[in-house]
Amino acid sequence: MPTLELERVNGHAANLYWLAFLLTGQREASIDITVESLESSEGNVFFSAWMLAWSRKVVIAKALAAIREELAASARRLESRRSRGCGARSRHWSLAPGATKAQIETALLAIDAFPRCALLLSIFEGLSIDDATVLLDGDRDLVQKAQVHAIQELTHNLANLQQAAHA
Repeated sequence: MPTLELERVNGHAANLYWLAFLLTGQREASIDITVESLESSEGNVFFSAWMLAWSRKVVIAKALAAIREELAASARRLESRRSRGCGARSRHWSLAPGATKAQIETALLAIDAFPRCALLLSIFEGLSIDDATVLLDGDRDLVQKAQVHAIQELTHNLANLQQAAHA
């Protein structure tokens, strides 16, 4: 395999691992999920780009399956929580310009599983609320509530991390 192709695959594997880790919050499970997903994309060079894109979908499905019980418990906690107001919709939200990858990771992992996954799927992965609802096995209103809650919490967490970094 040419060096550039190998570097591209390694970079893609690192991104898949990070996605799995952010969804599950579990390092060992994320490694297994990434390896299993990449093994299914080996083979014909003609299909390699398509398979690498497909592997991202496989990682999402496997990561969510790995934490299905945690997601259900998190969804129940969110359902019983009062909304803190609707807040800004996700279309107008963006990451703080100075946020580092480590700060983003720390801020995301501090969010409970269901809202974190709703945010990752809808904002970071660009899936529709309807697709995120199917993947999270929830109802549309709860996924929207989770998304708004997660955006608020992520914004707050990032602000605190950046403030601490500059203190």
